[in-house]
Amino acid sequence: MIRIKIKGEWKHENRPPASIEGVVLMKNVRLKTSLHPQQIEDRMNYNPDIIELHLNEPDLYKPEEIVKTIQEFKAKGVQVYLHHPSKYKQQYLDIISSSQEMRDYYDWSCSELAAICKQENVKCIVHCHYAQSESSHYSGMAARVEMRKRLEKILHICDQSFLWEDTIRGIFSAENPFLLNELIKPLNLPLNIDISHSFIALKGNNDQLKRHLDGYHSFAHYYHLVDSNGEYHDALPLGKGKIDWAMVKSYVKDTDFIFEIDLKNTNFIDCSLMIESAIYFNNL
Repeated sequence: MIRIKIKGEWKHENRPPASIEGVVLMKNVRLKTSLHPQQIEDRMNYNPDIIELHLNEPDLYKPEEIVKTIQEFKAKGVQVYLHHPSKYKQQYLDIISSSQEMRDYYDWSCSELAAICKQENVKCIVHCHYAQSESSHYSGMAARVEMRKRLEKILHICDQSFLWEDTIRGIFSAENPFLLNELIKPLNLPLNIDISHSFIALKGNNDQLKRHLDGYHSFAHYYHLVDSNGEYHDALPLGKGKIDWAMVKSYVKDTDFIFEIDLKNTNFIDCSLMIESAIYFNNL
């Protein structure tokens, strides 16, 4: 048992100690940040091995800044993933939006990010839709066929760099019984499975979550690890919700992941809840 100091408080972790220039290191420091300099500075205090860079709409209008940040992380030995903007003009993105303007932005932004991913040899997380967008209310065959057509279009833009993330309701969620056989398998989609999203879509049932992972984990190239009580998008630190993490860890194994905990109470600056989640995960 060793101690690690997090924001002035000592935490315990069961693992062999390691250090660089007197700084204690730990396994699985895998964090999320925006391009905000204070967020990046905070994350780098913990010597992360993976950083996921969540981009916003304005960021894509300055692609050189994204590339510069990726290169700075890589120069420090940090593996980088990108996350597609979640909103356009303050509305959640939807690949089959009824707005042609939003569809055009979706396609353009994917094209821009595909170019960055290819240049820098990184992957990007993409949502087909969010729980607050139109597709969250669709379940019929026509909408599912339309989503497949739109996915095929994006895959023509880039079939190597995108990882597709599930949401908590709608077509691209675990509540859709046709998702695997109509979209994932036929298109051989590489996935980012957000464990809390799947758990919420499955009404907080760990047995169903296990069955879901049985079917989907072979397509998972990446995970978001975040706890939940299974009722809504609460984004809790690991161990604070109802997810069976010992079970989940057996599926994650050596796959890349980050801890995606809600940091709104700290204005997203202080990532210590992510670090505490890493300690919890390491101690399982």
